[in-house]
Amino acid sequence: MKAVAYSIKAQEKECLAVANGKKHDLTLISNELNVQTMSYAQGKEVVIVSPYDILNQEILGGLKNAGVKHIITRCRNTTHIDLKAATRMGLKVANAPDDDQSVASIAKQTIRNLNAWEAGKCVGKACCCQNVCSVAVMGDTSPYQQGSHGK
Repeated sequence: MKAVAYSIKAQEKECLAVANGKKHDLTLISNELNVQTMSYAQGKEVVIVSPYDILNQEILGGLKNAGVKHIITRCRNTTHIDLKAATRMGLKVANAPDDDQSVASIAKQTIRNLNAWEAGKCVGKACCCQNVCSVAVMGDTSPYQQGSHGK
């Protein structure tokens, strides 16, 4: 998948590159996501953000208009993302839900989410969408689920 990762710190670059193994087309930039930097998402399917990138309705709308379909946040918390607006716009959102929140683990979780979406699968417990689906209803915690929350 083609993705751009915003607000990347030096220690994250190597971890993401190793976890990715050159599978996905990743653009890593140190700039935070805002109205001025949204253009980097043009033509990308996925935007990867940090907890410091604020994704309000304006930013989400700009990302959708740029062709983005998926958003991954590099943390467990999603308070920096307007999840209701993302769901209304049809954007799929995932987080890094595992207990291990080290830089290396978050990089692996990020790539796991990309792999699942590329395969047309739901990201399971990483799914942050506001829709009711079989994963949410059943409380399934497996990392990959076949379902409507894939591509």
